Amino acid sequence: MASKEQRQITDMGTLKALAHPLRMQLYRLLFVAGAATASQLAEQVDEAVSLVSYHLRKLAEHGLVEEAEPRSADARERWWQPASEGVAIRDEDFRDAPEKVAAHLAASRMFLEQRNEMYRRYLDERAHWGPEWNEAAYDSESLLRLTAGELAALKKDMQDLLNRYDEQRRAREAAGDTTAREHVALHTYAFPFRV
Repeated sequence: MASKEQRQITDMGTLKALAHPLRMQLYRLLFVAGAATASQLAEQVDEAVSLVSYHLRKLAEHGLVEEAEPRSADARERWWQPASEGVAIRDEDFRDAPEKVAAHLAASRMFLEQRNEMYRRYLDERAHWGPEWNEAAYDSESLLRLTAGELAALKKDMQDLLNRYDEQRRAREAAGDTTAREHVALHTYAFPFRV
């Protein structure tokens, strides 16, 4: 059973396991689906089932995914699910050695590229979502002047808000609410800069 906690990644091996483009894509797809087989995931990423199985096993070796309860009568199918309610990677856990700094930087850049690709795909497909979703979707840029402490408080407030929406959704679904929902990606970056 997946942990209800977010997994804090603090070691290089786990960071490198997740920072592989296909593995991160598989992890994200599993997180969205809740559980899936290697065959189902292979169709979505257009890769061979054997390659997807290999990468799922690598993610499992680092405790990022785990076997899930079968969802079908076919006993040959192996189901996978995320092992936690997400992952967190903090810069402070990878500052104490140059190779850790480099690995964290490479992983962060790869995550950014995948997020940008998700948003580019939405932009390309925006016309197919219809007015309701296009009016609800947004992008914005806010240029604020904050202290490091204020930025940390803003980060906490935003995470609390996201958690509240997720908890409300879970409660509604547990109560039998069948309102159609779509997956929504929210990418937020808050960082200092100088002009």
